[in-house]
Amino acid sequence: MQGKASILVVDDTPANLSLMANLLVEQYDIRVANSGARALELVASALPDLILLDVMMPEMDGHEVCRRLKSDPHTERVPIIFLTAQNSVEDEEKCLLMGAVDFIHKPISPPIVLARIKIHLQVKSWQDFLQDQNVWLKKEVESRLSEVNNLQEASIMVMVSLAEFRDECTGNHIRRTQEYVSILAGQLALLPKYANLLTSQYIELLAKSSALHDIGKIAIPDHILLKPGRHTPEEFEVMKSHSVRGYEMLRTAGGYMGDRGNFLILAMDIARSHHEKWDGSGYPDGLNGELISLSARIMAVVDVFDALISKRPYKAAMSHEKAFAIINEGSRTHFDPEIVDAFNNAQSDLLRSAAMWTDL
Repeated sequence: MQGKASILVVDDTPANLSLMANLLVEQYDIRVANSGARALELVASALPDLILLDVMMPEMDGHEVCRRLKSDPHTERVPIIFLTAQNSVEDEEKCLLMGAVDFIHKPISPPIVLARIKIHLQVKSWQDFLQDQNVWLKKEVESRLSEVNNLQEASIMVMVSLAEFRDECTGNHIRRTQEYVSILAGQLALLPKYANLLTSQYIELLAKSSALHDIGKIAIPDHILLKPGRHTPEEFEVMKSHSVRGYEMLRTAGGYMGDRGNFLILAMDIARSHHEKWDGSGYPDGLNGELISLSARIMAVVDVFDALISKRPYKAAMSHEKAFAIINEGSRTHFDPEIVDAFNNAQSDLLRSAAMWTDL
């Protein structure tokens, strides 16, 4: 604590104010108030390091002053020592329960007053130090989290850029599907079944990770990936391998990144399993029902929907009405029926996002 500590003495009796001021003035910066209202005014103008507060005062007693100070976040940490002629256990208990740090009986003993003040100012000094340390630690944590988030963003953008560079049909597909994932996850979060999992932070991470769902396509040969027409059965088998290829790439990347690569776990699930089907007829693992991760089940719906409404070299864009009908036809076979229900409930938001990120 630099310089003299500041002490506010509150008492309605001038003789008591004079006594306390003369006792403390050599060691401390003293201010005095002869009423509760005046004390609150002085505290509002400049926060003291400690308050010596009389209990029995007219109009606003010490209890009320203490209550108001402790109910205000700006003043609640200022230590208050009550000075009073009341000496019952009940009176002392009441003062301490209100938030006072100490209770000194009148008539005062100067050595006791000085000792108590010294102790409580030392305690406050340590509390202030710890508070400053907590603020510093909070800023450090926020800074480190920002660094991790920036690393995540950069990692995702590099890998997404690679996938977009290889695939001429990508367009705004990735942006749209991210929006769709966020919308669908938000709709599912309304269900008690998913409320604890689908927090706002989780949904944000899920949407970010979904951008990597087709990262494995960078391992597909150009003559297959960029083929303008439909694939032969043999070529389609090669195309299907992008799910496992993507999973393996992300797992390798996560291994190099250590703890900072944990965000890739969601991306790995999505990349590997977004072509699985509810009835078990999908690939690469033939998973069914809730054995498929929730993130991949969500991605399965939005990926197919966006493919249906998007123009490709080998097909025209389908109408939104027809696309919604096909998604609903796939409920319980291709898609999780709960996610299809959420998809229907979020129709207007999905169409708004589709319009916002149309391909040029």
